[in-house]
Amino acid sequence: MNSLPTSESPQRRAALTFIFVTVMIDMLAFGIIIPVLPHLIVDLIGGSIAKAAVWSGAFGALFMLMQFVFSPVQGALSDRYGRRTVILISSFGLGIDFVVMAVAPSLWLLFVGRAVSGVCAASFSTANAYIADITPKEKRAAAFGTLGAAFGIGFIIGPALGGFLGHLSIRLPFWIAGVLSLINFAYGLFVLPESLPKEKRSARFAWREANPLGALILLRRYPQVFGLAAVFFLINLAQFSLNSTYVLYTDYRYGWGPQAVGYTLALVGLCSGLVQAVLVRRLMPTFGERRLIIGGLLLCVVGYVFFGLAPVAWIFLAGIPFLCLGGLAGPPAQAMMTHQVDPHEQGRLQGALTSLASLAGIFGPALFANIFALFISDHAPMHLPGAAFILSAALLLVSALIAFNMTRADKIVAPSIITPSIIIPSASDDIAPVMPFKHFAPEPPCDESPTDHDRPLPSFQHDSKETPT
Repeated sequence: MNSLPTSESPQRRAALTFIFVTVMIDMLAFGIIIPVLPHLIVDLIGGSIAKAAVWSGAFGALFMLMQFVFSPVQGALSDRYGRRTVILISSFGLGIDFVVMAVAPSLWLLFVGRAVSGVCAASFSTANAYIADITPKEKRAAAFGTLGAAFGIGFIIGPALGGFLGHLSIRLPFWIAGVLSLINFAYGLFVLPESLPKEKRSARFAWREANPLGALILLRRYPQVFGLAAVFFLINLAQFSLNSTYVLYTDYRYGWGPQAVGYTLALVGLCSGLVQAVLVRRLMPTFGERRLIIGGLLLCVVGYVFFGLAPVAWIFLAGIPFLCLGGLAGPPAQAMMTHQVDPHEQGRLQGALTSLASLAGIFGPALFANIFALFISDHAPMHLPGAAFILSAALLLVSALIAFNMTRADKIVAPSIITPSIIIPSASDDIAPVMPFKHFAPEPPCDESPTDHDRPLPSFQHDSKETPT
């Protein structure tokens, strides 16, 4: 059996590249169909745009509902059977599902395909758990930031590519999305090693834990994790003010058309990707997780206030950098949660977080759309077109207060000793242990003291700085 002697081993680099590419391709594949799915629905129901709008809303709600229900299931399955199997099955399932939607002759089959996409897309949580398995605790915030950048890149390129392909054929983007997912599956089949050794897996798969309510029970067992999960939920909920009102708001207040909206959204995606891929990594050693979380949330509050109150377009645009700098908060918050959870529960943790994000996606669009409609109507208590953004700012201010409380030194529990390692399947499909990466220490025999690498990292104090790695 080959081993991975250092953190720079080709196997580990290939594994990290695959996870990055998986997230990017998944978002690229979903982004590709965004511009064409409503038009395909129009074709399948006979040309009624009004009916298509209703069905498009139902498709979106169904996708989020499937993610909400099945993210904990996938997380629990990955804790029991390993990350590799779950990620590969999900990639293969997505590829086949996109192909089915490409040839769907009826609306009901397209509807079923969208439901299956929601189930398979729940593998985002398993990808996050994979990163938690193989990344040292002090580097997880940067790693999660890199995944956030992959997410942003896919979302920037996907809709533009889908719009171009959709001009050629309304079903072509579905074929391309399917091919990308299947190529990613084939690539991962050969290069992706397992990240969760058998001895660190859950002893059994329990349905009572593999559901959204059971996932919340898991969060309750870790008080700091539960508090930071509330922060995570509020961040995701606030973001849906952009999804549901950005286009209509900028048209109503500044007279922007599709081109201006497209350019500014691309700018937002690009800036957000740079923040998560570059700034999180560079600022973590200097400021530490706690300061990045609270600072990022407060900067995002400023951005939403700019959006909600800007009387002219240039002031609105000035809020974009503040909004994007809010991306500093997410990766360190997610990293802090992984520090508190045992290795065999990382999948369930990430599944629970994905479910919370999906729950925000179920209720958020309707909430913010109705607030926008109310405050521009004749029955509004006051004329405030940006009320949805002001609500988002208030939600993030609450989340900053929660984060300030939950990341105090007396709230932080010393994390369990976690020794990430990776296992490379042999040609005979036997699984054998290998040496951990550089910066990771092998587990000592029971009669020896832990090495320095095995000791828990010092808890972050809000008045001190973390030591750079």
